[in-house]
Formats: sequence, structure tokens, C-alpha cells
Amino acid sequence: MLTSVIRTFFGYSVRPQLYPELARKVYKNIFDRKSATKGKKESKIWCANRAIDQQTAILKLTGAEYSIYKDFPKELEEAKRIEKNCPVKMGGGGALELIYALCEYTQAENVLETGVAYGWSSMAILLSLQKREGILYSSDMPYLDRNNDRFVGCIVPDPVRKYWKLFRQADKESLPKIFKQQNSFKVAHYDSDKSYKGRMWAYPLIWRKIQKNGFFISDDIGDNSAFKDWVAQNKLDSIVIEFEGKYVGVVKKQ
Repeated sequence: MLTSVIRTFFGYSVRPQLYPELARKVYKNIFDRKSATKGKKESKIWCANRAIDQQTAILKLTGAEYSIYKDFPKELEEAKRIEKNCPVKMGGGGALELIYALCEYTQAENVLETGVAYGWSSMAILLSLQKREGILYSSDMPYLDRNNDRFVGCIVPDPVRKYWKLFRQADKESLPKIFKQQNSFKVAHYDSDKSYKGRMWAYPLIWRKIQKNGFFISDDIGDNSAFKDWVAQNKLDSIVIEFEGKYVGVVKKQ
């Protein structure tokens, strides 16, 4: 634990562009530690009572069937091989079928993503976007205790990287930069700051940038009640998907 803390502070010290996030981390760890799990018990129950599987959700949202595994089997196998050999361990893949399906269904040309890690969701989005020469805008905060900078997005195939713009700072710095380049998106996938306050800051900001009939996706919504509270406060219809023991939330912009 102590070694990880030391590595993290060293990681910040050599990256001045991340100092604002360091200040926020220090404050959070000292004064706001409960934000990460606020309302977790209630959220788990809420999610469990509503959850459906990926394929049912895709059919409900699009009226059609999509499968990244059928369309790109070789790319996925190669991605698994790269992840297995990666010396740095990061977060696993998300609901790839769902992400790919919504990009295909909307014929998205601009997609927003927060959180990259190995790049599983990035790959799912890019494999769809390449068909329309669209652009994925990603915000990613490095795992500073693991010095993973050069491995971020390592599974993303080389041919689709030309459709990718990666911003390597925390969301509060990356998102304003992204919005200066692109101000509206057909699909947005949130998988970064998982704290209650972090989500409640980011959700409305990103929601305003989603086009009509576009989709907002958030991973790990059972961690706290941010997604549940946000959809209730804004009277939004949502779908909850259970995936590998976790919950993903989806909202369509009417």
C-alpha cells in the first residue's frame, strides 16, 4: 500500500499537467472518502430489480441484432493475446456488444469516451466508427501507481487508430478540451471517475452534448447511487444491464 502511494505521488510529480487532479485526489481522500460508495446498497437492489442481459437490451434499444464477436473475431482474439501479455494489469473490458451495437445502430460519426485502460471499449467503438471514418474522443487518467502510460489502449488495432483522439488528463481537464474540438456526440460511454460526486459532475455535462436519439452509457452503476439519482432527478427512462456481475446503465436522449 505504502509503495503504491509513493509511486502515485512520484507519478504526479513528473506530470505537471496532472497537478489539478492531484489536489482533487488529496481532498477526496482526506475529506470525502465516502463519496465512492454513497447509496451503494440501495443502488445494488435498484439495479438487480431492473437488470436485463446485453442481447435483450440491444434488441429493446435497436430492434435488431448486432455482434462485434461475429463481425471482428480476429481482432478480438488478437486483443485478448495482447492483454494477456501486457506487463501492467488494468481494468477489464466492458459491455462490448452493447457499445458496438449502439454505435452501429446510430451510425455514429462522433463518440465520446471517458476511461480507456487496455482499450476494450475504445476498440469496440473504433471498429464501428472506421466504417464511416468517424472520430472517437477519449479522456483517460493514467494509473500512476503502475506507470501504465505507454500501455493505455494497447489492444486497439493499428488500422483504426487514425480515427482516435486520446486526451491524457482527468475529465475536468480533458472534457473542456474535447468539447472545443467536438461539441455533440451520438454515443457517450462513461467509465472514469466512479465516485458519486465525480459522476454527478460529469453526467449532466456529457448529457448536454448527446444528440437527439443518441445514447449515454455508464459502467459500474451499482458502485453508488449516482446513476439512480441522476435519472430520477431528470425523469429519464433508463435500462440496466447486468454484465459479468456488474451493472451498466443506458439512457436514450429523446
